[in-house]
Amino acid sequence: MSSNPSIVVVGSLNMDIVLTMSRMPQVGETVAGQQIHYVPGGKGANQAVGCAKLGADTAMVGAVGGDSFGSQLLDNMRGCGVRTEAVTVIPETATGTAAIFHTKEDNCIVVVPGANETVTPEYIERHRSLIQSADLVLLQLETPIPAVRRALELAREAGVRTVLNPAPVHPDAEQMLGLADVLTPNESEFALLCGQAADTEEALRDQMRKWQQTYSQRLVITRGKAGASCLDEHGELHTVPSLPVEVVDTTGAGDTLNAALSVGLASGRGFREALEYAVKAASLSVRKFGAQGGMPTKEEMERINAV
Repeated sequence: MSSNPSIVVVGSLNMDIVLTMSRMPQVGETVAGQQIHYVPGGKGANQAVGCAKLGADTAMVGAVGGDSFGSQLLDNMRGCGVRTEAVTVIPETATGTAAIFHTKEDNCIVVVPGANETVTPEYIERHRSLIQSADLVLLQLETPIPAVRRALELAREAGVRTVLNPAPVHPDAEQMLGLADVLTPNESEFALLCGQAADTEEALRDQMRKWQQTYSQRLVITRGKAGASCLDEHGELHTVPSLPVEVVDTTGAGDTLNAALSVGLASGRGFREALEYAVKAASLSVRKFGAQGGMPTKEEMERINAV
């Protein structure tokens, strides 16, 4: 297995404004908050940091605004070992932001794209050589769909493996989802993609079988504290359970799983082994506050694997 695979992440960079409260407000209700934090985030940036912390040679493709949030995000990514030469600073444009309502049990998020909206297919094309020389390309849907499509097309043209985290679900993305080699929705996202939720494990298995036959790609369904599921070589549902840990903050757990799955696959692990590695990493990530701050390092994963 390659110890330092090269991964290119095409996606969003946001400043997360995290509001901590004891419970979520009802519609029209005001509740007292406990804390506010400004935390580097964005699904793309989170996943890039996750890959870098796990030892991958990671490059980010995206955009930030010409403001203090943009500078902070770039400094943070470089400090985590992510290469940022393909991140453009857009003057007189705000950096993307995400308002995160956080409780001990869960979180909900509102994203304002900002500079992320400036990522175009032409911009992606300028980074063709970077994308086509990677071992794996990891993408999400917080940047414009045409740009995501172009990145998937360039990777496929060069035979580069791709992992697409289809979040947030976007109606214009349906026609391009099949360009990815691996698709990683959570349960609610997969229900939206299929048009209905699976109410039993057998129903989920059947939905996954139909999807994989239609799109000729591998599926990973992330399932929160229950872990993550894929189909085994016989088409049966295989679920990798999460580790029993004390939960501090679930923000970024899904991004950690996508990063670790990508590192595992790019390093030459088999699919199920890579998924087990990813679920383990996601389990460790919820023990600390912050999407990127909680992401485990390669050394932490090696210590856990040695136990």
